[in-house]
Amino acid sequence: MSKVAAIILAAGRASRFGAAAGDSKAAAPLDGRPLVRHVAEAALASRARPIIVVTGHAAEAVQAALAGLDVMFAHNAQAASGMASSLQCGLAAAPSCDAALILLADMPRVRATTLDALIAAYEGATPHPLAVAPVYEGRRGNPVLLGRPLFGAVAALEGDVGARGLLHAAGSGLVEIAVNDPGVLLDIDTRAALAAERAHSAS
Repeated sequence: MSKVAAIILAAGRASRFGAAAGDSKAAAPLDGRPLVRHVAEAALASRARPIIVVTGHAAEAVQAALAGLDVMFAHNAQAASGMASSLQCGLAAAPSCDAALILLADMPRVRATTLDALIAAYEGATPHPLAVAPVYEGRRGNPVLLGRPLFGAVAALEGDVGARGLLHAAGSGLVEIAVNDPGVLLDIDTRAALAAERAHSAS
């Protein structure tokens, strides 16, 4: 079977969330657990290994939020330059993987079954696709799986650019799979979004 890593991007400053110096949006609580811990636990419940968490801003808070979990940390000293450097940092920490799931620390509702479905779609196609993305109710979401042939393109990214452009570049090498997981569309960008999810969870 293929070796597929999970890379959790948790290095950003979260300016839209209004995190103060030393604070981390990824460590904000939801259902009694930090956002990033939800993500890491889903990754750990999937077939992906290793689980690599890219830290940058408020790294100590992110590490504390994940205490006791079997994850690796990769610190991005250039995190302020944008998401591209965090992608590069995460992939550099998984040199032997065939593909990588790119997860965002502020998407706490993604299910482990969705991660496994992305891996299965990658492994089940010959040749392997360049990328696999989930689709819920006609909308493409996250996380996405990137095959090793795209890693070179990641190295060329600059600034606050994530995997979205790579999916366009993948062309016919992109496989989209339908998932019954609304969590692939839910990201917690703002404190209002977090409050709304807390209210929804409590209802």
